[in-house]
Amino acid sequence: MLKAVLYARYSSDLQNPGSIDDQLRLCRELAERQGWEIVGLYHDEAVSGASLQGRDGLQRLMEDGQARQFDIVCAETLDRISRDQEDMARIHKRLRFVGVALHTVSDGRVDELHVGFRGTMNALFLRDLAEKTHRGLRGRVEQGRSGGGLAYGYDVAADQGEGARQINEREAPVIRRIFKLFADGQSPGRIAAATERRRYLRASKPALVRYDHPGTSQPWHRDHQQ
Repeated sequence: MLKAVLYARYSSDLQNPGSIDDQLRLCRELAERQGWEIVGLYHDEAVSGASLQGRDGLQRLMEDGQARQFDIVCAETLDRISRDQEDMARIHKRLRFVGVALHTVSDGRVDELHVGFRGTMNALFLRDLAEKTHRGLRGRVEQGRSGGGLAYGYDVAADQGEGARQINEREAPVIRRIFKLFADGQSPGRIAAATERRRYLRASKPALVRYDHPGTSQPWHRDHQQ
């Protein structure tokens, strides 16, 4: 009886953890029909198929494959293994070299034709996805919303829709000072140095205050000694 391992992956932007179980169920059904003995399960969660980096499950599968611990790798589709044409060809070549066959629920036994055709389709998908993502981010920015991340001086305005931000009044004086310095002709480098020196970006940790500055009863910040 041939020994088979199953592999599943889902992308955080398109699927959810339940997808792993769905993929493995389909692979198990194929293994039962083919009479294979399932000897291992591998999976990667919330990672893109565009790269092999961060794919611990796939890396372990390849290492065990090199050790010839199984005869067959089964996945739902080729893009579960990789969406990158070059990576997919390399994986297929390495498995074939040690006598391990690659099967998918959608295509059956995978050969060079499948790798070439599916790899091309997946590469086109990635390019199209990148263009759509960039277009979506640009449209959001043109609407005055954030394209991603959280800049200093702002809070997420969850009740105003995706990408909406609202002013953080505690941090706002720092931002206004930065713009004023720039409008006065200060260079970005000098503004950054002055801001760090005044410790404005450490507003959550107020500067030490002492009331013993010589000749005055006013508060004395340690920054004043510079």
